[in-house]
Amino acid sequence: MIDLLTGPWALAVMSVLVLGDAFFVVIPGEIAVTALGAIAVSEGAPPLWAVIVCGGLAAAAGDAACYLIGRTVGIDRWRWMRTPRVRQALAWAGGRLDAGAATVLFTARFVPFARLAINLVAGASRIHPPRYLALVLLAATGWAAYQASLGAVVAAILPGGPVVAVLVSIGVALALGAAIDLLTRRSRS
Repeated sequence: MIDLLTGPWALAVMSVLVLGDAFFVVIPGEIAVTALGAIAVSEGAPPLWAVIVCGGLAAAAGDAACYLIGRTVGIDRWRWMRTPRVRQALAWAGGRLDAGAATVLFTARFVPFARLAINLVAGASRIHPPRYLALVLLAATGWAAYQASLGAVVAAILPGGPVVAVLVSIGVALALGAAIDLLTRRSRS
């Protein structure tokens, strides 16, 4: 199993998961980056910097793809986009973008459903593409550095090899994600 995570395809598989996570939040993009961060420290491969760069580029590409969908399709073309829950999320995203695009794009990078809504609305509201891409690239790189570093720190602290490091890193990442979700739900109430 560890051979697969240190092999030449590990970064490509992680990148595909992160890219897919931009559209389908059930895909474990965060977990993949955290796990490879732990593997990078405990096994020495892939290099931690490569995990961060590939994770950041894949995250930025996924966010940019959502932006393009919002820009070309809009946010009300398909029936699922007109459901009350989705309309509420999109209205929330629009309000947040009006308040400050940079803050919202950086924050939304860490909140799966918010990230999707923010990027769709950013495209539909036609935020200037170069500005949007610069902000999203910075946010995605920061997110990837955080996720990979989380795994790396756990691997450096815990004895027991890569399997323990990956499992504990995933647990910590899930707990932090749940805490962020809880805080964002409370702030919306």
